[in-house]
Amino acid sequence: MPSYPFLEKELSWLSFNHRVLQEAMDKSNPPIERARFLGIYSSNLDEYYRVRVADVRRRILLHQEVGGDPHARALLSAIQKRTMELNADFEMAHLEVIRTLARHNIFLENEDQLSETHREWLRRYFHSRIRQFICPILVEPRVDLGDVLADDATYLAVELRLGDDYRYALVEIPTDHHSRFIELPPETTRRKKPLVLLDNAIRLSLPDIFEGYFEFDEARAWSMKMTRDAEYDLSDEIDESLLDRLSSGLKQRLTAEPTRLVHDREMPDRVLEMLKQELGITRIDAIIPGGRYHNMKDFLSFPSIGRSSLQNPAMPGIASKALDNQRNYFKVIRDQDVLLHYPYHDFYHFTEWLRQAAMDPAVESIRISLYRVASSSLVIKALLDAVANGKDVFVIVELQARFDEEANIRWSKVLTDAGVHVSFGIANLKVHSKLCLITRNEGGEFVRYAHIGTGNFNEKTARIYTDFTLLTARPEITEEVRDVFAFIQAPYRPVNFKHLWVSPLTQRNEINRRIEREITLAESGRPARILIKVNNLADQDLVTKLYEASRAGVRIDACVRGMCTLVPGIPGMSDRIRVISIVDRFLEHPRVAIFYNDGDPEVFISSADWMMRNLDNRVEVATPIYDPRHRKTIIDLMELQFKDTTKAREIDEEQTNPYVDRGNRRKLRAQMSTYNYIKQLESE
Repeated sequence: MPSYPFLEKELSWLSFNHRVLQEAMDKSNPPIERARFLGIYSSNLDEYYRVRVADVRRRILLHQEVGGDPHARALLSAIQKRTMELNADFEMAHLEVIRTLARHNIFLENEDQLSETHREWLRRYFHSRIRQFICPILVEPRVDLGDVLADDATYLAVELRLGDDYRYALVEIPTDHHSRFIELPPETTRRKKPLVLLDNAIRLSLPDIFEGYFEFDEARAWSMKMTRDAEYDLSDEIDESLLDRLSSGLKQRLTAEPTRLVHDREMPDRVLEMLKQELGITRIDAIIPGGRYHNMKDFLSFPSIGRSSLQNPAMPGIASKALDNQRNYFKVIRDQDVLLHYPYHDFYHFTEWLRQAAMDPAVESIRISLYRVASSSLVIKALLDAVANGKDVFVIVELQARFDEEANIRWSKVLTDAGVHVSFGIANLKVHSKLCLITRNEGGEFVRYAHIGTGNFNEKTARIYTDFTLLTARPEITEEVRDVFAFIQAPYRPVNFKHLWVSPLTQRNEINRRIEREITLAESGRPARILIKVNNLADQDLVTKLYEASRAGVRIDACVRGMCTLVPGIPGMSDRIRVISIVDRFLEHPRVAIFYNDGDPEVFISSADWMMRNLDNRVEVATPIYDPRHRKTIIDLMELQFKDTTKAREIDEEQTNPYVDRGNRRKLRAQMSTYNYIKQLESE
């Protein structure tokens, strides 16, 4: 068997974030959207250090103690090197975006650039609106900075000088209580939109914070932030509930080991050394010098100011002609499958279906699995309304949804207090499936209706994530959705799935079986093709299988948003594999697999990426699309992705993210073409 190449998934992830940064650099994007892409890049990188780099760091520490992964240290060095390169690109992009905004009369000014009128206004504003949230943390022996600093908050490291003596304090930028952006009143013309960052408002009034408590000749400040390991070290005590353990784990995260210290490169060495010593920063932690500002993730919320052309034009959600204005969705779904594609379709259709279920006297029960929900959730409201109306409501809440644990603990208590039957899934298996099952009593017959999707039941993300949803009453599907819920409740009972692919039971084998079928077709001289769309393609066994398929003559097209460990285009090995990635105004999130099956294609949508964790360590569900109309729709939309000549990048061994060469083809932007396709489909 040949030796197949695999890209390091951690470096592949950095390549993905580079594609996000390319959108901030793309001058064809509206300026405010470019600023928001800076925020997305920064937010992504924060999570990367909290999770993936933290994992590499733990592998290094484990190897030092008991052996294990001898390559982890070299990988960490490669990560740090690539991060520094991207950091330089980020700073150039940030400067260019600020200049572009200024050309459109939006000015981000620091405290030294302000007019005296604005300085005086900002001092008054600080005292009335900001100072109440400021309480410095003093650097002194009785304070353990490593314990008290918040993960990923931005701080000003303040140095108070009195003669030749220095003392230090840290001031948190209170973005939990105040917007990072402060709009200043116009001075000359209303066309000019001056902004100042919250950091600079604090810098301007820095002496006012300390006067009366300390004597000093000079007060100076430099920004910094620390990133911690986001993993848990949870007790396995059998008498401790998962809810209690998760609560403990969240508290632990607040004091977890640091993995990164980012600081203003103008910070004096004496201040940096003080921080390293106080925080316990070691040689295997990242110390990254940067610009004056950190936590650029706040740029995700860059204010909507100035002319409308500075942002993307609105793309209103499209109504499904099958469901629009229907008083009873159940009658529609019983007659036909309904396929929705968010955010092009309006997520209202799902929340309306739940609302109808909550009041429908024929509805007996609702079962749903929740992974991430909106902070103000119509989904939760409908479930509470349903239980108030006497329905049996069963909710599986995934308490281990990373960074949503606290919200999910809160929701689980709200639901339980209202009388909802709440469970937390299976120990050691995250429930990541996107399922809802509604049972109605129709003339004495119990009829089930199911939702199977690729995205969360979250109104907010449904406006910016692309996802597929199938609503169906096909008994062969709905009975197996019922069996998935039964499996989650009692995983020791045997279950048999003939239609759905269910991780960790059948999904891997079903994918392998269909790749093998395409290999057999190719080896017999028949056309063979596989089309894949996933967030991440990183499972070594499946990647190996795709290499084998390519060598056998199968044509493979993959659209991978994030990590991809497969190397396409290697002669004799992967030259029949093409991998692209699309980063655009919406986050590409569906998981789709199409096997062309000698002219009778099979189409599946799934909650699972092609990664070991999704196939072996989570409850994930894929459903076949049986309606020929919907199969054609999905195939058409996936083919559009591979015709993109605007936002598609080629994935290659160098991971440099070159844009797809348009050649003499017309300009096509897949997301815009998808919107137009669905708009046309729903108007016919």
